[in-house]
Amino acid sequence: MGERARTLAMGATGAAVSVGVWWLSAATFLRDNNVPTPPAVLDVFTERGPDYYWRIFSVTLQEAGQGYVVGVGVALVLAMLVLLVPRLEPVIMQFAVVTYCLPIVVLAPILIIIHDIPEKGGLSQTAVDLAAISVFFTTVVGAVLGFRSADPTTLDVVSVYGGGKVQQFGRVRLVSALPALFTTLQIAAPAAYLGALLGEYFDRHLEIGVGPSLILSQNNRETALAWSLGIGCAIVSGLAYALIGLVGRWVAPWSKGVAR
Repeated sequence: MGERARTLAMGATGAAVSVGVWWLSAATFLRDNNVPTPPAVLDVFTERGPDYYWRIFSVTLQEAGQGYVVGVGVALVLAMLVLLVPRLEPVIMQFAVVTYCLPIVVLAPILIIIHDIPEKGGLSQTAVDLAAISVFFTTVVGAVLGFRSADPTTLDVVSVYGGGKVQQFGRVRLVSALPALFTTLQIAAPAAYLGALLGEYFDRHLEIGVGPSLILSQNNRETALAWSLGIGCAIVSGLAYALIGLVGRWVAPWSKGVAR
């Protein structure tokens, strides 16, 4: 059995065990805590239908995607500046730490006040902002570490032939950092989705999205619906993580010892 097959088998086994423990717990000692069984959650999926989940998840995905692109883009630019202009490193890293330490429960209400009320069915700018902030710190740190992982000897070769920091960055640092960069981008994808979800949850002006649906299920005590939404969020985040990982293996196959 190959490494990939073993990984898939272990993942399937873990998922099966988790569902089994959940089912057994919900049917026994957690019955009085309103924990639904897997068939009850599956019934909700069937009753609501794929159109319902696509309608609400597509909104949250758009917010998460926009925040992901903005947050990752700004983080990568600042990480490059750290290597090209070392004097800026203390300022950039302190700024990254500040964004990481900002409590979302405090930041979200401020952003809601700053932004206009979203149009009916529109996207929440607060959710986009929180998605961007959620990926910023990890991307800056991961990118800087990746850029600094370049082989010093190769950097010296570029320098000997007259190349400066820009040439060293483009020819050596960027290539050597690709595996670390894609690992960082993988981690950022679920973080962006969580940030967008929290933004929707705090922004009570919204009508469509996973956040408003979670609030509605909470108010109506629809436990199975809330669980179905939570499982949906886990699936979406996992797919985004896996997709970026596949792209990373295609762009930088040497990171896994694979020849193209």
